[in-house]
Amino acid sequence: MSEGPLVTANNLRVAFGRGAHAIPIVHGISFTVGREKVAIVGESGAGKSTVGRAIMRLLPPAAHVTADRLMFREIDLLAASERQMMDLRGRHMGLIMQDPKYSLNPVVPVGEQIAESWRLHHHGRAARREAFDRTLAILEAVKIRDPGRVAKLYPHEISGGMGQRVMIAMMLISGPELLIADEPTSALDVTVRMEVLGLLDELIASRGLGLVFISHDLNLVRRFCDRVIIMYSGRIVETLAAVELDHAEHPYTRALLSSLPSIHDQKPRLPVMMRDPAWLSQSGITQ
Repeated sequence: MSEGPLVTANNLRVAFGRGAHAIPIVHGISFTVGREKVAIVGESGAGKSTVGRAIMRLLPPAAHVTADRLMFREIDLLAASERQMMDLRGRHMGLIMQDPKYSLNPVVPVGEQIAESWRLHHHGRAARREAFDRTLAILEAVKIRDPGRVAKLYPHEISGGMGQRVMIAMMLISGPELLIADEPTSALDVTVRMEVLGLLDELIASRGLGLVFISHDLNLVRRFCDRVIIMYSGRIVETLAAVELDHAEHPYTRALLSSLPSIHDQKPRLPVMMRDPAWLSQSGITQ
């Protein structure tokens, strides 16, 4: 495959329901993601997670997804068969969910769940043994001590931070090119959060992956990501380099920034965001 964007979305729209009863959620957004860390931020309900699941084709049947172009590399994601998507998921694209407590199967050891991700894409007599060896290797890669012991544990027997490392291992074992991480550290305390982010950063850099990082935390994405896409009510209002976040121009982005508490600039009362109806008809920088 030739080099270029991993994901290209032009005029992506998502609605739930059909006809007169359809409820639009994502309103014609366009963006690209290469081998970089791209954050999608905004308030709850802005459409961030919907965009991530649209790329993976993991939205429920009630969702109606259209686009002038929605591509992974040269593959048309809207025209791809479910068999093609099954091959893309895991082998080429991985989704890291928010809380491992709700993402891991509670009655299957975590090592078996990781190995299953490998076996889905590799068959043959040697696949089971190779899956076990690769499971131990990927657990070691995500800095889990004594991977042989941890592989035998059930999800309830591991901590939240270790559970998130297991989720990362599960997504990485098949060697994807793109990771979509949906609030992957929001359920963790601050110290563990930074450890997991440091690990994720190291793995992305060493493997040359692309990352779509869905988050509410502007301070976090400022330090962790390369670019930031700001979404408001299903629309992209602004896209800018993460290091330029303090120089954002759109009033919505400015309002999000001003609502962040600071120990250096303490305010008696945080400002209340005043929304402008004109934002619903405006589009920002989308590339």
